[in-house]
Amino acid sequence: MSNAKAVSDASFKADVLDSEKTILVDFWAEWCGPCRAVAPILDQIAAEHGDKIEIVKLNVDDNPETAMKYQITSIPALKVYKGGEVVKTIIGAKPKAALESDLAAFI
Repeated sequence: MSNAKAVSDASFKADVLDSEKTILVDFWAEWCGPCRAVAPILDQIAAEHGDKIEIVKLNVDDNPETAMKYQITSIPALKVYKGGEVVKTIIGAKPKAALESDLAAFI
């Protein structure tokens, strides 16, 4: 479905919070149509801007602890982490140009 690395409740701290890179976490679920629609767009952004931002995915159904901690109530939810802190939140599926605009500060 996506080329993005999957992270979990168990790996979230090491993969995202402790990373020196800027990380975009795609909070998604298997049953979510808009999540499936945005996945190939995120893959394109990762391919074009992977040197500046790393994109990972967290399945909210399989990892409720992290989803609850970050108050994920609507998916897809994209959160950008830098230095262990959320620096940007994007809710909902958007076209590539709109996502790139939202992420301009990081890519």
